[in-house]
Amino acid sequence: MPNPNRGSCGFQSSEFEQEYDRPSKSQLKREMTALQKLGEELIAESRDRVKRVPMPEDVRDAILECQQIKDHEGRRRQTQYVGKKMRTLEPHEIAEIQKTLDSWRGLSKADTAAMHALERHRDRLLKDDNALTELLAQHPELDVQHIRTLIRNGRKEQAENKPPKAYREIFQLLKQLQKPSADRDGEDDSEHEDDGDEDQHN
Repeated sequence: MPNPNRGSCGFQSSEFEQEYDRPSKSQLKREMTALQKLGEELIAESRDRVKRVPMPEDVRDAILECQQIKDHEGRRRQTQYVGKKMRTLEPHEIAEIQKTLDSWRGLSKADTAAMHALERHRDRLLKDDNALTELLAQHPELDVQHIRTLIRNGRKEQAENKPPKAYREIFQLLKQLQKPSADRDGEDDSEHEDDGDEDQHN
């Protein structure tokens, strides 16, 4: 007797085709992480700016509420909730949000690459004490005690899921160091050009 599960209603079913079309677990995880990070970027913006970003009201409300929470655990939970709300957005909505954030920062592709390099440098400082030794060798004018305190606080923030205050301060400090000396303290243009070349090679 023929098996009723075979034939046109069996392996030729579109159910199997759909299963292969689904994104992999690793791809989904990358997308979720990216949306979580995008939500955190919005939380870090000013309330006035958040109100101008094109997005659904429920997502905006979740972000504005998170900005008001001072309790570390409460803020962490709300940040996770913001990430969950971000995952409800359509691709065109996500693109509009990213476009708005990029326009505020005036980011070109070169700017984006430079920003990512700074982020990697910051992460090295938090993970490897040798990175601080190298930084101080390149910039002996730095306040050693201040940057050590920032790194210690940044590590503590990560370990305890606290708001990334020192984490952001380290980024700003590194960003400031990338600026040519002429911009930082009004020194001559020759040093400006040398620093610019060094930035391009790093």
